[in-house]
Amino acid sequence: MKKINIVYGTVNGEAEFVAKELATFLDGESLDNELIEHTDLLDWRPAVDELLLIVCSSTGYGDMPDEIFPWHVALEQENPNWQGLEIGLIGLGDSSYEIFNGGIMHFEKLAEKLGATQIQPTLKLDATVNYAPESDSQEWLKVYLERS
Repeated sequence: MKKINIVYGTVNGEAEFVAKELATFLDGESLDNELIEHTDLLDWRPAVDELLLIVCSSTGYGDMPDEIFPWHVALEQENPNWQGLEIGLIGLGDSSYEIFNGGIMHFEKLAEKLGATQIQPTLKLDATVNYAPESDSQEWLKVYLERS
């Protein structure tokens, strides 16, 4: 199994919590993983022979959090070739807002533009019905791990 890198963008701490819980889950499965903290993110780039998980919240306007936005902009400007990179996208949103899960949708577009392959459809969690996003995220990831 390839190394799994986890990055997150959080508004109120929920995406960070989910990312850390995913790292703990992967540790428990004895799978090589690294949680990239937002303070290290701007200069970090994923290796295309590894798996990248992005956990991203959204603002009420559908924007991505400030801490992950500069990384997204840098990747757009650099336009790296992500062919061969497997990517998993987990969005945390609230359907009571006009734009639901807008933050992760920016990463969906970027991943497609750069040539990454999604491991499965984006998991878009809704705070109004998904009360345990860390568990939902683990179950979603298990589907991929069982196939690999």
